[in-house]
Amino acid sequence: MKGLGGTGSQGLRSKGKTHIPCRRCGRSSYHATKGVCASCGYGAGPKTRKYAWKNTRKRAK
Repeated sequence: MKGLGGTGSQGLRSKGKTHIPCRRCGRSSYHATKGVCASCGYGAGPKTRKYAWKNTRKRAK
């Protein structure tokens, strides 16, 4: 049965948009409820979110 708080009601959760476009990086990764971008970290602090495993290496010419 739907609406009793169990597994069946979890499918009713996504009614609106969770992520909207970020004003810093432009990607649709800004969590509207949390107020933090999942891609660049906007909203959590002034520093840009970056990791060594995320960026690809530049090829030698």
